Amino acid sequence: MPPVSRKPLAALAALIALALVAGCGGSDNGTGSRSRPAPAASEFPSATGKTLQQLVVSSHATQGPVASPAAANFHLGTNRFPFGVFTTGRDQITDAQVAIYAAPGRSVNGPAIGPFPARIEDLTTKPSFRAKTTADDPSAAQVAYVSDIPLDKPGPWAFAALIKNGSSYQYSLMPTPNPVGDYPMPQVGQQAPVVHTLTAGQVSDISQIDTRVPPDDMHSDDFANVVGKKPVVLLFATPALCQSRVCGPVTDEAEQVKQEFGDRVAFIHQEIYNNNNINDGPRPQMRAFNLSTEPWAYVIDKSGKVSTVLQGPFSVQELEAAVQKVAG
Repeated sequence: MPPVSRKPLAALAALIALALVAGCGGSDNGTGSRSRPAPAASEFPSATGKTLQQLVVSSHATQGPVASPAAANFHLGTNRFPFGVFTTGRDQITDAQVAIYAAPGRSVNGPAIGPFPARIEDLTTKPSFRAKTTADDPSAAQVAYVSDIPLDKPGPWAFAALIKNGSSYQYSLMPTPNPVGDYPMPQVGQQAPVVHTLTAGQVSDISQIDTRVPPDDMHSDDFANVVGKKPVVLLFATPALCQSRVCGPVTDEAEQVKQEFGDRVAFIHQEIYNNNNINDGPRPQMRAFNLSTEPWAYVIDKSGKVSTVLQGPFSVQELEAAVQKVAG
């Protein structure tokens, strides 16, 4: 396998990492959480019979905030599609009403599908689980927008976002992720690759296998020794080196969820790069799972089969729901 691809990471870094500035452009929903359900599809124009370009023209949308995918690999079928929304000045917008539209091909002239309204997932944790790595990173992601999009053709797809602004709309043409198709990373229903992961007792310094400050508490189990025997959450993330700026938040979230389910489920945090150095390439565990971006969370049932895959940013609530399915 080649080294971890810098191309998708660089795209995410340029369009998300520099943009997701903590606390800018948004507010919570009155409950202390920024999470919000998706708006009704009826709030957005139908794409039926239109191309992406015609959709923008017919809705009289003006160019507005920037929306960018926060994941790179999508497969045939319904995909969880995370993305970020931010101002042209690179401040994160945390409370927008957004719907995604898609069209096969790389052009805005393909037949569009949609709308697929996005829910907002809060990426923050309780203060006791917020690491210094996250708190000290002004670019750490605060929310993720998530749509569920059915992609029924292999190959490249074009994506656009419509942002509702009162009774009018603004649009953003989105950077195109990798082509839709069959990727070698494990999918839901497949057996997880059996690979060893280093534990705290096998290294002289925990910082060798954990860039989080302070180190998390997810290094007690060797994945090869527990998979197929009990449910497992295997998190691929590098809090200090993450180019997408979401590894710190999702690692904090896994720590919080572990407090609730740790007696029934093994939680394992796997760093991304050999020697925690980007130039040294991906660790063997990344190669075993055929991963080329970060972060990824694999929730695996007691039989060793993949139950849920969370690519890119996710919330405590999303991980809790996935773990509940395997924990019983």
